[in-house]
Amino acid sequence: MSTPLRNRRYVAFLGGFLLVALLLAGGASYLASGSPDGLDAVTQTGCSETEGSLQGQCIAQNAGDHATAESPFADYAVGGDDTLTGVAGVVGVIATLVVAGGLFWVLRRRSGP
Repeated sequence: MSTPLRNRRYVAFLGGFLLVALLLAGGASYLASGSPDGLDAVTQTGCSETEGSLQGQCIAQNAGDHATAESPFADYAVGGDDTLTGVAGVVGVIATLVVAGGLFWVLRRRSGP
């Protein structure tokens, strides 16, 4: 197989992979549950939420916010807006690919001849 053909197939594969990942992240995120954390839901069993505080008897009554609760992508949304879960998914895929690609590039260069 010639090198240009191999490079075209490699670029086509990466392009297809990126397109599928972005479509899944952007499209499937809108179909996902608003409460995907089952452990969080179980710890709130026996309590009801009233104006942001839990009332009743449950494990989560003494829990505090996570250290990144005020971050721009907390709770699978952008800036606390639950309608932007798809945007958060697309940004997450891009960030993951950039970090993973950067690590791969750095590690590949170090182990090369």
